Amino acid sequence: MQKFVDAIAGELEKNRLLLNQVVDHVSSRHETSRDELGAFLEERVEGLEEFEIDLLFSAQFTPTLVDQSAFSELLDEEQLEREKWAALVAALTGRPTVASLETEDGQRHSVQLTDVTIERFVTRLNLDSQIPDPLGKMLDNLPPETDRTLLKAIARRPVFRDEGRCELLFRFLLQTTTEDSYSAPDAVDFMDLVEAYKPIDAADMLSRIPNWLEILENEVTAASQPKPFFADRVQELHGGGRDQRRADESLIDRKQRNIDFLKRLQIVLAS
Repeated sequence: MQKFVDAIAGELEKNRLLLNQVVDHVSSRHETSRDELGAFLEERVEGLEEFEIDLLFSAQFTPTLVDQSAFSELLDEEQLEREKWAALVAALTGRPTVASLETEDGQRHSVQLTDVTIERFVTRLNLDSQIPDPLGKMLDNLPPETDRTLLKAIARRPVFRDEGRCELLFRFLLQTTTEDSYSAPDAVDFMDLVEAYKPIDAADMLSRIPNWLEILENEVTAASQPKPFFADRVQELHGGGRDQRRADESLIDRKQRNIDFLKRLQIVLAS
């Protein structure tokens, strides 16, 4: 248990930039200006109700995939059963665990974390998840070595506890690494896709890809075309027949990236 206490406390007590979501929440719900953020964190947080603290810090202390990957090596050695998590949270609360939050002025502010925030972080680390063989053995040998902790964190996500999806992940990683086409962003996109749609297996996902591609390609086409004007006078101000408005390039680029990924995935799953 102590090794988990030490590891999680180490992560929670690292300096963290205060997220914009938290800044906006404090501003709107607690009527606090940016200049008053430091004082709010150090003086007012401890007086909030439990549900208010959870709303305040939910985005800040929900572990990201990178946070989860920091525990991959520990979880290779030992997992912690779910029934022991309450004792782990209590140990971290009683320690106490003090977060360091940096505001936009570069100042760091200490906030003692309560059980509701620590519990949120702990329960999303998947501490009881063991990667089954042969996926586990493959992950120990996949290139590049620097990404193994990230890939193991993906494999420990709850969605891959299902046998069919676990086999789907195995197939995806085996094909992409064997063909030297592996990329970490593709692995994360694959995880996001499986978590969103929960396909039964490779055949199920492969059957859905043509429809996804059609939808995305139609969206790219629509986003590339300027919307019609609601009045002739407005059209004249934009150059008449020479519409000078620009399409949302960032939106188009994002959708095109998704299209490219799905086409690569289609090839992988069909192999």
